[in-house]
Amino acid sequence: MNNFQKYADYLVKWIKNQVKKANKKGVIVGLSGGIDSALVGVLAKKAFPNNSLGVIMPIRDMTTDVEHINKLVKKFDIKVTTVSLKETFEKLSKALNVSDHLAIANIQPRLRMTTLYALAQEHDYLVLGTDNFVEMYIGYFTKYGDGGVDLLPIVNLTKSQVYQLAEFLGVNEEILQKAPSAGLWENQSDENEMGFTYKEFDLFLANSSKLSKAKKERIEYLHKISEHKRNKLPKPKLKLEV
Repeated sequence: MNNFQKYADYLVKWIKNQVKKANKKGVIVGLSGGIDSALVGVLAKKAFPNNSLGVIMPIRDMTTDVEHINKLVKKFDIKVTTVSLKETFEKLSKALNVSDHLAIANIQPRLRMTTLYALAQEHDYLVLGTDNFVEMYIGYFTKYGDGGVDLLPIVNLTKSQVYQLAEFLGVNEEILQKAPSAGLWENQSDENEMGFTYKEFDLFLANSSKLSKAKKERIEYLHKISEHKRNKLPKPKLKLEV
């Protein structure tokens, strides 16, 4: 048994144990057509063959992504449902009248989080997150959006490791070859937005001299300013004495 199989088995067992501890029946995950959600979707199915659900939540055009998702769910026999959030997103964006581009974009993962938790409560499931180690380290997720989950099964995997494990488990080639994107706007690219590539992050972890000073400082800066996303909610120490 190789390391990929061992780690996949470990994650499946870990998911099962966490669900049992929470006295829940299964798990739910949002499927975007990307590599992270594909991997988590496969793990969810392996952990709970009859009590797992993948949810497709289109807001913008997802035609190509849905084609890729359909191939994935057919191959692994993943149960899916689709909830269109396009009209809800458009109405809320209009009602808010907010001009900040990123603030509007972040409404999307927050709507998806609300949808996942409604369905999770209906089925008595836990919500699986899809954030990997890189995203968590630099805060590349939306607070109370894709960061609003119950379990983070792949949070210890770098993006390179996500690809390796997904390929080992048989995730379809279309998803493996796709450029990583959060899909918050047209032609968005993870690496363009972050300001470094996933391969450069691997160099950062290895403390490699091949990584430029500017890239290292960029990663460290993003880690520093996103601390509030990873920390527990701060609470005052003193209580009122009456």
